[in-house]
Amino acid sequence: MTYCVGMRLESGLLFASDTRTNAGVDHIATFRKMHAFALPGERLVVLLAAGNLATTQSVVSLLRARSTGDGPSLLSVRSLYEAAELVGAPLREVIARDAGSDGMNQGIDFGGSFIVGGQIRGEAPRLFNVYPQGNFIEASEDTPYFQIGEAKYGKPIIDRVVHYRTPLAEAAKCTLISFDSTIRSNLSVDLPIDLLQYRPDSFAAAEPYRISADNPYFNQIRTAWGSGLRQVFAGLPDADWL
Repeated sequence: MTYCVGMRLESGLLFASDTRTNAGVDHIATFRKMHAFALPGERLVVLLAAGNLATTQSVVSLLRARSTGDGPSLLSVRSLYEAAELVGAPLREVIARDAGSDGMNQGIDFGGSFIVGGQIRGEAPRLFNVYPQGNFIEASEDTPYFQIGEAKYGKPIIDRVVHYRTPLAEAAKCTLISFDSTIRSNLSVDLPIDLLQYRPDSFAAAEPYRISADNPYFNQIRTAWGSGLRQVFAGLPDADWL
């Protein structure tokens, strides 16, 4: 499993993903879940992947192969909407191919999902959530973020804090707290975390920042968050009817 967060805010885009994969307690590994397709000065398209690792790796490999060919690719489409369509098509194909109907899947879930976001010159930054069926929805001012994978532990924190006009630095802080809460409650999500921030119209090269277990800022805020929660809880009144 994994945990990924994508946000489209007034101040920019934010992407974050963990790197743990597991196929049982004896098969723990680290794989990158964030993939960038960039033409500096012209476009940046970022993919966050969750679900069956073989499925999502196949989709990313197909998309990279198409980027070197003559057909449509993430480096040639005219809009992020077309980019989401381009991700959805091979996702459907790979799941159908690997799941099959020959009875060999042995109950394995071949599903995968993606968050697709970025900016192509000529339009504003956009963000999409692409489902295993290949269809997708777009982030809006009312719903400016998406989470995929093991989202239930970190969702309440982001729901309470983040809105469209949240500054990018605050959104990053909230995202890291949501990752810490998820890591504490679920063994299938863990450090390192890849974090990428993008300012509108910058068209900068994609340089995700990797946060490892010894990162001083991450350790500072996770300690302060835990301590603060205990203090707030201690200050809540007891129920007089118990």
